[in-house]
Amino acid sequence: MSHDQSPNVPAPRERRNAVREKAQQVQARQSRLRWLRRGGLTLLAVGVVTVAAVMVTWAVGSSMSRPELRPQNVTDDGFAVTSVSGVAAPEVAAAADDAAASATVEATPEATPSPTPTPTEAAVVDIRVYVDYLSTGSREFQLANVQQLKTWVSQGAADLTYHPVAMLTAKSNGTKYSLRAAAAAACVATHSPEEFFAFNDALLREQPEVDTDGFTDSELADLAQAAGAESPKLVRSCIEEESFLSWARDATERALNGIPETDGVTLTGTPMVLVNGVPYVGALDDPQEFSQFVLTIGSDAYYKTASPSPTETPSPTATP
Repeated sequence: MSHDQSPNVPAPRERRNAVREKAQQVQARQSRLRWLRRGGLTLLAVGVVTVAAVMVTWAVGSSMSRPELRPQNVTDDGFAVTSVSGVAAPEVAAAADDAAASATVEATPEATPSPTPTPTEAAVVDIRVYVDYLSTGSREFQLANVQQLKTWVSQGAADLTYHPVAMLTAKSNGTKYSLRAAAAAACVATHSPEEFFAFNDALLREQPEVDTDGFTDSELADLAQAAGAESPKLVRSCIEEESFLSWARDATERALNGIPETDGVTLTGTPMVLVNGVPYVGALDDPQEFSQFVLTIGSDAYYKTASPSPTETPSPTATP
């Protein structure tokens, strides 16, 4: 049996053309997808960059518009002692008192009838102490010399300034105690300047050990209140909010780069004690040695600046 009609099967050429056309359609569709994908990624990248730029601009703008908190009553990152009350006698009070008494006698014009100048006659000596509240050396110096420092300030023989710095920030198990204590001192100097000396002394006297957590901010505020800080709420808020933390960090950096009114001196360790800009390199726990250093510097300054006239200095042979 024969069939007059053959099956409806495309010829080979038609099949090739159909396959080619289908491939071209697929290729065109894939090209469109690649273009859309590429365009979408480009738009996404532009969007991410735009958002990042906006965030950076906002952050920088916020930082620039926010004023840097700076303590009050500060000069060259230091706080001048205006009151020496409220400081208890240290463990070495007897030795310090003897040294202070010796310095007082030498500085008294009536006790030295010779024309040799004394600190009282000369310009007031300038004593600056760069102190880290976690430094054992800073504690030694304070306890050994606090009594004679009090005496000199009370007599008007010396201007005393403390510069809190943070050299040992990494030595408190990550709590940054050295930095926080310096910021706390700035809080007291700002809101209760009359009690700064007492708080400074308490921070050193009650100094925690190196490589421990140190006091919390709340405990630092308690210590400030125990030292007699006025405006305790303001002081506590300032300490617990760490208001002057950035200032303390920047003040330390400035001291490391150079100390004002010195001949190129930079902070290399604590304590650094300067008398009329001259670093003290003697024993930290020897008040007599420090007293002699202060008297020597004061006398040198007097000789450099004094120019007495004959009418101002009576003749040793003059009679009434």
